Amino acid sequence: MREWKRVVAPYVGPHTGRSLWQVASTGVLLSAALMAMYRALDLPAPWSALVASAIALPAAGLLVRVFIIMHDCAHGSFLPWRRVMDALGFFTGVLTLTPYGQWRRDHALHHASSGDLDRRGHGDVPTMTVREYLARSPWERRRYRFIRHPLTLLLLGPLHLAVGQRWRKRSLATGAQQVTSVWMTNAAIVLLAAAVVALWGWQALVLVYVPVFYLAAMTGVWLFYVQHQFEDAYWEHEQEWDYATAAIRGSSHLRLHPVLQWFTGNIGLHHVHHLAPRIPNYRLQGCHDATPVLQQAPVVTFRSGMSALRLTLWDEERRRLVPFGEVDLARKMSEAGAQHDVAASNGSGLAASL
Repeated sequence: MREWKRVVAPYVGPHTGRSLWQVASTGVLLSAALMAMYRALDLPAPWSALVASAIALPAAGLLVRVFIIMHDCAHGSFLPWRRVMDALGFFTGVLTLTPYGQWRRDHALHHASSGDLDRRGHGDVPTMTVREYLARSPWERRRYRFIRHPLTLLLLGPLHLAVGQRWRKRSLATGAQQVTSVWMTNAAIVLLAAAVVALWGWQALVLVYVPVFYLAAMTGVWLFYVQHQFEDAYWEHEQEWDYATAAIRGSSHLRLHPVLQWFTGNIGLHHVHHLAPRIPNYRLQGCHDATPVLQQAPVVTFRSGMSALRLTLWDEERRRLVPFGEVDLARKMSEAGAQHDVAASNGSGLAASL
């Protein structure tokens, strides 16, 4: 692992032609898919809904691919020209309702602290340890259970992405540049939405873009979840935390069908990305295949990734993520044991007094 920088070096940095082709092909396909959905609205019922829904699935996948382009721009790995890359990042951020400058800063903090128990909260899915959870009040435990429920993550998560990033005040943690990014993105979204309504009507916005964004955001929430939330994940306190180990052991290798891997921009090779974020998405697979140590990363499939949604608490003693059910059962058994000990003690005291 001491030589990981040398090993990944050949894959770091963009290939300009491949990046430009990715932008062009994704943009053309997404535009065609959205226009096809819009045209499908003119079909008689129920065909209009059926055809539009069928097209919405690949359109959402293409919007995920647009987000991956923005993601690579944020890491400075997509184009050799910084200003052009930032302009592309801003535009793709508008399409995905993401303030590029603010998200870039938050995401950099996520990379610098992923798997660190003492620096949680930077782009992470909220995660408590078992000890922390049991020490909280009943109200706080119920609130955490609500946040970690799969339906909350998948159904309300997209709403949080759409609405929760729409404002940001300047603070010690957020500078003027990030605040400007948020409000410039808001203004651009409003202008783009107004243009769409003026040119194609409200149906193009409400019946085409909104469902595509929602499906894409659901996919994004699940992808981000399974990239770091799996049974044998990596969590350490800051003094024991190691960047390279956190990347290899704390980021999953999500194995998807090649078609799904294309739509998601190879982001399932998340262990490679966390180790070397300057590798563009189209070079992640090659780096993984050529580097034996990267092939030791935890493997997650679509099925195990869906099952991982039930894992909610980090057990520091067993060093794995566990579901609420295991903790609830252990707590009930502990309480029953304590009651039994008290009853036995009272019985012994009564016998002695007699």
